[in-house]
Amino acid sequence: MNNYPSSNLDLALMIGNSRLHWALFIDKTLYSTGDTFHLSASMIEQLAENPTLENWLRAIPLASNLPLIPDYPIPLILASVVPSQTALWQIYPHLRLISLEDVPLQGMYPTLGIDRALAVWGAGITWGFPTLVIDAGTALTFTGADNNQCLVGGAILPGLGLQFASLGQKTGQLPLLETGLMTSLPPRFAMNTSDAIQSGVIYTLLIGIKDFVEAWWQLFPNSQVVMTGGDSNSLKNYLYQQFPDIESRLIVDHNLIFQGMQN
Repeated sequence: MNNYPSSNLDLALMIGNSRLHWALFIDKTLYSTGDTFHLSASMIEQLAENPTLENWLRAIPLASNLPLIPDYPIPLILASVVPSQTALWQIYPHLRLISLEDVPLQGMYPTLGIDRALAVWGAGITWGFPTLVIDAGTALTFTGADNNQCLVGGAILPGLGLQFASLGQKTGQLPLLETGLMTSLPPRFAMNTSDAIQSGVIYTLLIGIKDFVEAWWQLFPNSQVVMTGGDSNSLKNYLYQQFPDIESRLIVDHNLIFQGMQN
């Protein structure tokens, strides 16, 4: 193995409710990203005992075309919304845990999710303030910041997949639907149960997104609106079919949180 004395390598980890989101930075430039399910305690112990990039690349799917792999311990920058997962990573010897105090955004309240804070900060420094972030993950969140880099506020509701899962798991006869198989809008007045679930969930989400975006643009007419999260591409596609004038002004950026972590 060879060292990289002239380069600084960092791994960033955002622990979400459903998945782990990874990024590799070289000299603070985003190099590659990937997602995994939550790792086992034994895998985390192995990484803590041998925290080299080579070992990391065996454990997580980060594309790396580096001509040389450094053999020194790799620092890990971590943000998390799952306390039980955070606790497992405390054994990592080169850990930097990011909290709200590390985010330069003004006017944050104490219980604001670190993922929301990092995403809106990352959107602002990448696309400009004011900005509204729509994070389409397990939860669907709206988070806005004004021209002065101050939190305006936002909203939280169950995300697309969570709404389908709740109907499939908490009812006796409704099916559990997979969001990845849905590419076009369902009929609004459906004639079968699966389409009826899709209609109720998707059209209600779309009109909610439209309402929040339009209300934001009344406050900040020239503001960017940026979508991120696992369902952002699907929702933007639905918006294109239902509200193309709104969709055409939306940006999709899956790296907002990582951009916020490195700035």
